[in-house]
Amino acid sequence: MLTAAGCETFDGFLAGMNKSAGPEVVPIDDRPVQEPINGNIFILTSDEQTVVGEPQIVLAGAQDTFSDLARAYGLGYDDLIAANPELDPWLPGDGTPVLLPTQYVLPDAPKRGVILNIASKRLFYYPKPVEGELQQVLTFPIGIGRVGWETPLGETTVVAKAENPSWWVPVSVRREHAEMGDPLPSLVPPGPDNPLGTRVLKLDMPGYLIHGTNQPYGVGMRVSHGCVRLYPENIEFLYSLVEVGEFVTIMNEPYQMGTNDGVLYFEAHAPLEDDTVNAADRLQSLLNVQVDADGQALNDHLRQHIISLSGEPSGIPVSIAQYDANEVMARAQVVHNIVEEDPDEYTLAEIREMMDELEAEDEIL
Repeated sequence: MLTAAGCETFDGFLAGMNKSAGPEVVPIDDRPVQEPINGNIFILTSDEQTVVGEPQIVLAGAQDTFSDLARAYGLGYDDLIAANPELDPWLPGDGTPVLLPTQYVLPDAPKRGVILNIASKRLFYYPKPVEGELQQVLTFPIGIGRVGWETPLGETTVVAKAENPSWWVPVSVRREHAEMGDPLPSLVPPGPDNPLGTRVLKLDMPGYLIHGTNQPYGVGMRVSHGCVRLYPENIEFLYSLVEVGEFVTIMNEPYQMGTNDGVLYFEAHAPLEDDTVNAADRLQSLLNVQVDADGQALNDHLRQHIISLSGEPSGIPVSIAQYDANEVMARAQVVHNIVEEDPDEYTLAEIREMMDELEAEDEIL
């Protein structure tokens, strides 16, 4: 959740800048409960629009975990951790408001094909628009390579597709697991034990794939040996749209800025711990190319405000015209809880055990 750290610095000059100190927050109990937005598909109303979605608030059910809420609303586990650091991710508690970071700054890259931002652990896909129709963007949470097995950056293409694939286990992965006392076979056939899931998009980067998973609770985390994984339902949808030859761009941008309806937003994620580029340098490079609504370079006050926001990386786009921690909460719409009973009927203890294994052993792909 955003904090008000640093806001005191700006009190003296807000009036002169004609900036708001933040809107009043209507109590959650007094807000109407609405239907949630489609968190995966957005329509761009103009070429200049680079922010989609809206933040939402849901009241957790008695047995809801962050993993349940994340999957129901198109998010990853780490997304909810960053947006709600004060809550218990295993049992937030019946009726507890949970902030859903379902607003996104689009990657600063040409709007074509598949774009993966590993810093935000998110995939964006731009289908070719039908003549006369507006551009769409699809977005899904992803699991990415853990430390020591980083997902590579750069531009590539999809060179092959497969349904119900077999997994030929790389020698390096077999060696690692043998050393852990957990030997793996050289070939894992299709089925529920296959960590590739039911769909695979092979990249023109030897050994790297975009695929499903038989461990959906790991989506949105750093758990793989470099491949990119999606929830089963998301990879099946994406697979039906992406063709062989599709462009794929893989980037690492923890700090992003975008606009929608003339409002400038800043989105910050925690830089990856093994990032080779200094976080301050990344932020400085971003600020150096930004302009305000009048096309002028950002003044020092705005720059310092953004730097302050970067210190609390919630993953939620924040309107930089608001110098107040209430900005996001004030405009977040309260939505119905759509979490369904786990189809696999895992108990809370089983889910916790799986998550602990993912975090401790970093899974097997």
